[in-house]
Amino acid sequence: MRTAIIDYESGNLHSAHKAFERMARETGAGDVIVTDDADVVAAADRIVLPGDGAFPACMAALKGHRGLHDAMVEAVVTRGRPFLGICVGMQLMASRGREYEDTPGLGWIAGDVTRITPADATLKVPHMGWNDLVLDAPHPVFDGISSGDHTYFVHSYHMAVSDPAQRLAHVDYATEVTAVIGRDNMIGMQFHPEKSQTTGLRMISNFLRWTP
Repeated sequence: MRTAIIDYESGNLHSAHKAFERMARETGAGDVIVTDDADVVAAADRIVLPGDGAFPACMAALKGHRGLHDAMVEAVVTRGRPFLGICVGMQLMASRGREYEDTPGLGWIAGDVTRITPADATLKVPHMGWNDLVLDAPHPVFDGISSGDHTYFVHSYHMAVSDPAQRLAHVDYATEVTAVIGRDNMIGMQFHPEKSQTTGLRMISNFLRWTP
């Protein structure tokens, strides 16, 4: 078993790699590799797509690495490998990102990535720090997780899903901010599970054991 964390030069992967390695050891989930090799991604048993920065730049970087985008699509869509998008990696699953300019996403979860607009003008954007999850739908990745468990966020945009059933969790920030999305073999987390202590590590462990 191998989990591939995709390196497309759009984020610091060190902490994510260490967290996934630790939980893979604890769950017997095989090895974890950070890679920009399309062949490795295509053959992986699980795919993780992290991401930091602006939506257009991240999408351009993903498509700009020769064969990497196509290899990921082959593994996830054609072969049905479990997929986890983190932060902007989650946002790229959308139909469209509306940061700076309208940019097509992967189209795996219908909806747009839009700027967070809290009803309380005293709340700052980006939404940064700890917030309490509200679980909207059951999912195996939530095993041992409850509403009220907190995770760590750093973002100014979030996913507005077209199908409410595909929003699995949200947080309150004087508006409902999408925290987890998913369908079939795909799941995305707006927060950083690798920085979310016990809750985040549990969700990584659950993902590594998840068989869609």
